[in-house]
Amino acid sequence: MFARIGSLAVLLGLASSVAAHGYVQAETVGGVVYTGYLPYSDPYYSPPPSRIIRKLPGNGPVTDLSLIDVQCNGWSEGGVIGSAPAPLVASAAPGSTVTFNWTTWPDSHLGPLITYMAKVPTGSNITSWSPGTSAVWFKVAQSGKSSSGVWASTTLINNKGIYSFTIPSGLAPGQYIIRHEIIALHSAYAYPGAQVYPSCSQVQITGSGTRSPTSFVSFPGAYTASTPGIVFDVYQNTGAYTIPGPAVWS
Repeated sequence: MFARIGSLAVLLGLASSVAAHGYVQAETVGGVVYTGYLPYSDPYYSPPPSRIIRKLPGNGPVTDLSLIDVQCNGWSEGGVIGSAPAPLVASAAPGSTVTFNWTTWPDSHLGPLITYMAKVPTGSNITSWSPGTSAVWFKVAQSGKSSSGVWASTTLINNKGIYSFTIPSGLAPGQYIIRHEIIALHSAYAYPGAQVYPSCSQVQITGSGTRSPTSFVSFPGAYTASTPGIVFDVYQNTGAYTIPGPAVWS
């Protein structure tokens, strides 16, 4: 599989990079388990496996919040484009649970877990649509720092890499991108420092719901150097933490 790499030194470096940081390696939607996009094996298959999760260049973060990379950390042969569509679409009902299975997360990478959704416009198809810089995203779930001082990332580790959220009840049917992320704050005492690890998956919301949000943010745009929660010293600041971005839509 890795014959094209052609160097033991490169292989050892690759193994080291895989061990650090993380990404969503599987996702359960509508009771079906989907393997995530696996950046260290999928590109070496011909044709590559079909996924619901959009391409990732690796397990590393985005730190420049002005780049479109912060949207989905997606890529194409020509480079990072923010969100490269995937070929598959999962199906889920409003009110159902979506579960993310992360690779082993470093316990030093403290921070919140945040989830957004974006509806595909009428006339477009999710397998070819990218949001670009449009304000289409609304927040559906977040978990930061508990009143007892436990970070969401630590809870993720204690749950063996499993995190779940509930699709809003009554959400209007259609195709949606789910953008799920961890923001690691271990170097966030100054900007740039916060590390954003986004992952985007594709779902078809079923049913006859009629609810839709009216306020949206863009990526890039939702987070800047001055956004509360982006600059935060996890070692010196033992107080409450403000999760970046808008309020959760409900």
